[in-house]
Amino acid sequence: MTDDVSPAAPPAPAPAADLRRACDPAALPFDSTSEVAPVSGPAGQPRALEALVLAAELRDGGFNVFATGPSGTGRRSSISAWARERAASEPAPPDVVYLPNFDDPLRPGAAELPAGSARDLAAAVERLVDAVGLRFAEAFESEGYRARHRALHEDLDRRRDEILGRLDAQGRARGVALQVTPTGVMMLPIAAGRPLKPDEAANMPAEARAQFEAAVAGLREPADTAFAAIHELEREAAARHAELTHDVAGGAIRPLADEVRARWAGAPGIVTWLDRAADDMVANVVLFQGTEGAPPAPPAAGATPAEALRARYAVNVLVTNDPDGGAPVLVPTDPTFSDLFGRVEYETALGAVVTDHRHLRAGAVHAARGGYLLLDAAELLAAPFAWARLKDVLRTGRLKIENPAAQYTVFPGVSPDAEPIEVRMTVVLVGTRELYELLYAVDDDVARLFKLRADFDVRMERDEAGVRAIAAILRQVSDAHDLPPFDRGAVARLVEHSSRLAGDQRRLSLRLRPLCDVAAEAGLEARRAGRERVGAQDVADALAARRRRSNLPEIRLREATLERVLRVEVEGASTGQVNGLAVSAAGDHEFGHPVRISATVSAGDGQVLDIDREAELSGRLHSKGVLIVSGFLAGRYAGDGALSLRASIVFEQSYGPVEGDSAAAAELFAVLSALAGVPLRQGVAVTGSVDQHGAIQAIGGINEKIEGFFALCRDRGLTGDQGVVVPEANLVHTMLDPEVVDAVAAQRFNVWPIRTVDEGLAVLSACSAEEIDERVRTRLAAFREAARAARAPVAPTPPPA
Repeated sequence: MTDDVSPAAPPAPAPAADLRRACDPAALPFDSTSEVAPVSGPAGQPRALEALVLAAELRDGGFNVFATGPSGTGRRSSISAWARERAASEPAPPDVVYLPNFDDPLRPGAAELPAGSARDLAAAVERLVDAVGLRFAEAFESEGYRARHRALHEDLDRRRDEILGRLDAQGRARGVALQVTPTGVMMLPIAAGRPLKPDEAANMPAEARAQFEAAVAGLREPADTAFAAIHELEREAAARHAELTHDVAGGAIRPLADEVRARWAGAPGIVTWLDRAADDMVANVVLFQGTEGAPPAPPAAGATPAEALRARYAVNVLVTNDPDGGAPVLVPTDPTFSDLFGRVEYETALGAVVTDHRHLRAGAVHAARGGYLLLDAAELLAAPFAWARLKDVLRTGRLKIENPAAQYTVFPGVSPDAEPIEVRMTVVLVGTRELYELLYAVDDDVARLFKLRADFDVRMERDEAGVRAIAAILRQVSDAHDLPPFDRGAVARLVEHSSRLAGDQRRLSLRLRPLCDVAAEAGLEARRAGRERVGAQDVADALAARRRRSNLPEIRLREATLERVLRVEVEGASTGQVNGLAVSAAGDHEFGHPVRISATVSAGDGQVLDIDREAELSGRLHSKGVLIVSGFLAGRYAGDGALSLRASIVFEQSYGPVEGDSAAAAELFAVLSALAGVPLRQGVAVTGSVDQHGAIQAIGGINEKIEGFFALCRDRGLTGDQGVVVPEANLVHTMLDPEVVDAVAAQRFNVWPIRTVDEGLAVLSACSAEEIDERVRTRLAAFREAARAARAPVAPTPPPA
């Protein structure tokens, strides 16, 4: 388009076939979606799928995924489905347990063992503890133990008697008798061949007492030697007794421990711990005998001795996996720090808050080891401490269970310092593009730890593969909701609706949520009616029902127009006035409606006044459109001089914000009509952007705008001359309602695609573009002359004669 007027006949209306791309049910290679395999992975998202596959094959070095894209594109659900399908063919990771540390109970150790065997180990250890208690009871009640125990004590008594006998002989030689009592050895004087009784000894004559005391003094050294020998003998006997107990306990436990150890011979860490547990049982056999002075078991509120004993050796199963279930896939919803990274639980015992290795609980990160963890990025960032801890886990490959809030308490309780768990997995964060770009800009760890971006598109090509993908998605909907399969007609109708959602005849929408919602409603209608398949009419009814539930604002606005509360004419012609088209939203429902745009002109200094902007109702894009109108007028008509024009433009009866440049063409037509004095057809609405050279440019909401004006014309009565002028570039974006397409086919309504302002003028007026251009130039020349006359100096009036 040049600045000169292009003489041409008015463009022909678009044929009905160009306004909606139909999907022929007969061309579909299946009778119903029951013959189509369910969707696998992100349908129509090759970029995202490439990133996910690479992440699954490179689980080290920060090759995690940040999935971006608009809501409703199936990011979470499709990634989850893809991960579960892939994980099913991957090996199940090992189970993880926490084991008591008998040297330092507050530092429990972690161990791995084959998938699915952790609970068996825990049960086996509990059975071992119970069996050891019984076996100990049997062993220490056996005749063999009793005989060895009796022989040990008999030997002790014999040797002690020999020592005391020798000491007693030495004493008697000195007139002193030794008497053994429960409290020790008592020395008594001998008189008349017998030891005196204590009261008799107390009444001894002084001389006899002096002789007795001298004799006792002479026995002090032999007595000390004898008593030292007895103490050494008792120590030796105690050691022999402990050795006997150890031998008997070890002999009793060995067959039981060997049986358990053999079961986990392939897990060296478990075998080593079992050996230490067996040694601890032998060393603390008194625990099983209930002997006073036994070392305490882990605290437990109200625990019986048997329960406390099991607690001492309990295996805490942190994570267990199905050996035939493949790798894990975790998709936490609304995750907290403890949900993700585990926690330490506490209980009250004797008024104190206590814990031990049994109170360590796993989080989703533990459970996702060897598999996939899918997280919502916004939810992760909202959870205190969670983002920093996740990055730490991905950097180090290790995760330690702890309560982060403990460091902020005045009197933190004692917590186990548990051994960290090795963590290796693929993490997928799901978020918007804006959130990803913000994090990438402010956090260097994003580039290091999430090297792969899975960017979800909002549309895919409408080709054979795309149509089959829609059918596969519909199969998934029917399976998920237990609905009948969709027949060819229903699939074709939903393919067309997907193109409508995409806003392009050549493409299909990947905003799957609204498409799946319509499909689910259609399927429910078919199931209620008892039909074995969902048909095209079910889909049409579902679409109509969804529109009916949400279109009350649209109906009320149209009623106001039909009742002429809002002035919009759809017949006749008016100068300086044209019907523009706007799109309004009521929640999930968008609808188009006409807006009367008027313009007035007068001589001035070249200003094009936007009344909506002056009233602070105009958005930046709308103001830009008005400035482009001003630029077009100056470029075409100012020439080398100034444009002596003052024009004002307004959206009549518009009481809310005005935004967008899609009314720029309509505003320009209103100004040109006012300048040329040429009436414009009111039965023709206009939408389209315009550049400064007069080329008409594509806009959004084309379907809603055409349908909104059609509905008003239909309700007032179609004449066959009504229609909408649209940018030719928007023709491929039309997926109009079948009612509108049928009206166009019957020549009761029209859609005129245009490329230039001149083509639009040819449709809107009864004059040619050349004639309008000539009238505009004549009017502007008159404005210039008027301006020149206003600026000319006034000649002084001569004085009277």
